[in-house]
Amino acid sequence: MRILGIDPGYAIVGFGVVDYAGMNFAPLEYGAITTEAGIVFSKRLKAIYDDLDFLISRWKPDCIALERLFFTSNQKTVIDVAQARGVIILCAEQRNIPLFEYTPLQVKMAVVGYGKAEKKQVMDLTRRILHLEQIPKPDDAADALAIAICHGHSFTGMRLNETEKRATKTV
Repeated sequence: MRILGIDPGYAIVGFGVVDYAGMNFAPLEYGAITTEAGIVFSKRLKAIYDDLDFLISRWKPDCIALERLFFTSNQKTVIDVAQARGVIILCAEQRNIPLFEYTPLQVKMAVVGYGKAEKKQVMDLTRRILHLEQIPKPDDAADALAIAICHGHSFTGMRLNETEKRATKTV
């Protein structure tokens, strides 16, 4: 399964593309989509859409894993990030790619096994799981890879639960 993990933002959108098979992850590409401060916000959103559409065309992911937005104290930032998330969701929908959302707590649990893990712990375990020499930069790319790992682990659980439900029905 090819997973595109996304850490949403409007100045920086982290992304990470991984292949996942049999509990093994292989990183294919990671980085960030960046937009320039000071340009019209709608043009920033278009740039995010265009770059994401290019990544989807290039890597043809089976699914997209996106970090769910959580409220911070800065309402303007939340609104702008929410608009960027809308563009990301639209791009996935137009390409008919299944989209899965995960909270930061779920990502920490899936990667570290502890929901209150520190960012450094998540980043280091992401590096280890992907057999990378260094923690991916920028931090947004490392976060996106962690989100992709979360989906890989969660998807396996989802499939096991579906199998268990079918087994229960047939018994």
